[in-house]
Amino acid sequence: MSLTFQTPSPLRQRLRPLVWLAVSYLLIGVATRIALLVMTGSGVAPKPLHWLYAFGAGALFDLATFVYVAWPMVLFLWLVPTHRPAVRNAGRWLAWIAALLGGFALCWGVLHWIWQASLHEVWPLAIVVLYLLPLPALAYNRRSGRAYLLGLSLALLFGLLFVAASELVFWEEFGVRFNFIAVDYLVYTTEVIGNIRESYPIGTWLALLAALTVLLVWLSRRYLRGNDGGTGFGQRSMLALAWLVLTVAVTAGVTGDMKERTSNNYVNELAGNGIFQFFAAFRSGHLDYAKFYRTLPEAEAYARVRTLLKTPDATYVSDDPRDLTRAIRHPGPEQHLNVVLISVESLSADYLGVFGNREKLTPQLDALSDQSLFFENTYANGTRTVRGLEALSLSIPPTPGDSVLKMQNNENLFSLASIFNDRGYASEFVYGGYGYFDNMNYFFSHNGYAAVDRKDIPKSATIHHENVWGVADEDLYTLALGQMDAIHAQGKPFFLHIMTTSNHRPYTFPEGRVAFPQGSRAGAVAYTDWSIGDFLKRASAKPYFRDTVFVITADHDAASAGKASIPINRYHIPLWIYAPAHFKPQKVERLTAQIDIPPTLLGLLNFSYRSRFFGYDVFQLEPGRERAFPATYEKLGYLRGNVLTALEPQQKLEQLIPNFATGDATAVKTVDQSLVDDAVAYYQVAANLFKHGELARRKDDSTPVPPADPAAAGSTAAPADSGPVAAPATSAPTPARLP
Repeated sequence: MSLTFQTPSPLRQRLRPLVWLAVSYLLIGVATRIALLVMTGSGVAPKPLHWLYAFGAGALFDLATFVYVAWPMVLFLWLVPTHRPAVRNAGRWLAWIAALLGGFALCWGVLHWIWQASLHEVWPLAIVVLYLLPLPALAYNRRSGRAYLLGLSLALLFGLLFVAASELVFWEEFGVRFNFIAVDYLVYTTEVIGNIRESYPIGTWLALLAALTVLLVWLSRRYLRGNDGGTGFGQRSMLALAWLVLTVAVTAGVTGDMKERTSNNYVNELAGNGIFQFFAAFRSGHLDYAKFYRTLPEAEAYARVRTLLKTPDATYVSDDPRDLTRAIRHPGPEQHLNVVLISVESLSADYLGVFGNREKLTPQLDALSDQSLFFENTYANGTRTVRGLEALSLSIPPTPGDSVLKMQNNENLFSLASIFNDRGYASEFVYGGYGYFDNMNYFFSHNGYAAVDRKDIPKSATIHHENVWGVADEDLYTLALGQMDAIHAQGKPFFLHIMTTSNHRPYTFPEGRVAFPQGSRAGAVAYTDWSIGDFLKRASAKPYFRDTVFVITADHDAASAGKASIPINRYHIPLWIYAPAHFKPQKVERLTAQIDIPPTLLGLLNFSYRSRFFGYDVFQLEPGRERAFPATYEKLGYLRGNVLTALEPQQKLEQLIPNFATGDATAVKTVDQSLVDDAVAYYQVAANLFKHGELARRKDDSTPVPPADPAAAGSTAAPADSGPVAAPATSAPTPARLP
């Protein structure tokens, strides 16, 4: 293919490097899609129409993205004079610098006016200023201009190849193009760069990419030898203006969800563009529910939620139609047992032998399933740690865009810790890494928990292993045991929420613990299992063990990709509630949402309290009312029975019959409008309450709630068909049968 023009006008000659960049970018896009298609395997059936859509629509998204990618080259072609530098003396240099600084200040002012952006948030504009600074001092037809053009071409091509390679790694991990996860990764560069360095031979890869960049530029060097027979600044300015208009048109007219035209999510992702999707996710970080999603009239939405949240153990304390506060009553005295809630990083249900896994990764947890209340059908809120933490601390459906953990005005919310604190507990969030990541320390320390993390580990402590995410799980549990010992010594009950990290890439752990290789997911899962067994064994020697309830679950699944937009099998997580002296082992088959864990735990402790949780105590819920809230950052799922309703931006809707084993889904023949309205009501009300500060804790939330009259409560106090059988508080402890 020749890149020469039929009519070699000066402007067309000058634009040869822009054409070179466009062809290079489109070829990289094709190569990337081929590689991703191969990596997807059976996820994309060999159907020509699927391939045609992926590559055809993909080429259009690549062209749209090129409008942004090409701006460094466009600026060079616009500003660099043809024969002589425009800036040749001190006066012109000062004027040019003043113009750049004025432009920087103007852009910052506009961004601050529209989005309240602070100076530290707009620092990338300084890179643009530095890039523009030398351009008027060059000349396109002279050695200075050609050298700069060569350097610019090398830098742009290397950057595009680096992005393509990064997409392959990202796809391997998440099964999608860049999305909101990549946006978060850009924020927490210390952990992310450290994770990459510990997981991959990054130095070798960068060297290979650099060598490939030089080779490709050398092979295509004849197309970079642009010449300019005499273009004027006004003529070149028309090019820049046209490119600006094109950029505005693409920004206004092209959205990331335009690619979603097939029933196979892998095909839709292949049709997208990683760079475009990244910035689309960045813009979607804060989604106002009422603006982007289906809504009901506000009065109807609140009335529907009040009906949905009513359970036999709950009574509304107010007739205010917007007040969800309920008095939860259980018969008899409360059991102020210690509670240790462990949210395990990425512990998918399908890693467990009890769910059919044959790799023997989890012997400790498999054995624990016969010694606990074991919930077989628990489903996570989302695919990120913050979603699990949000569900377990606040018991609310996931909000679109960012998690509440990372939003502004997320202090003093009605939390699980606040209920324990009213009863004299010491509540702590214990994390093996640095809790500034994902705003964890700030959120927990402002919502009833004391935040304890890596920096609180005594310097004299033995650290068996650590990586960029934190210390090994066994060292985290040592830290937690120290906190439990200290609180117990004060004569207080404790509530600890422990968040693990070892089951996260780079999957490294102390040597000699398990018979699986370092750096493998299997090894990390096996070590996670070993460390939980070791923790329970060490805890069993403590004087408070008999009166401690251990709740073990996952923050989310290990994978999130599938053919369906919400692959339901990627949300299935395990749940154990282990207190051998108080709860007899039992398998619980009922559908349990992650947000149901806090109220179910409180019910097992026989707490009577005021609540605004959206979760149910599953042992007090009438059969058939179970539901779950599997969601992505944009798609909000509502699972009820065998129907999954998904709410999407632009008021879109899907209603599907999910395959719980494979995650695939088929569209329903007739939409069940009642389920749609329930889903809308839940998400609309939850988002509206947070937006208006109505999820906040109130003074009267501490009002004591008298226990229910056992005679009046009848069978609803402890349903014989679904509730656990509690051992009497004075009974001898059941021996802990730890593997």
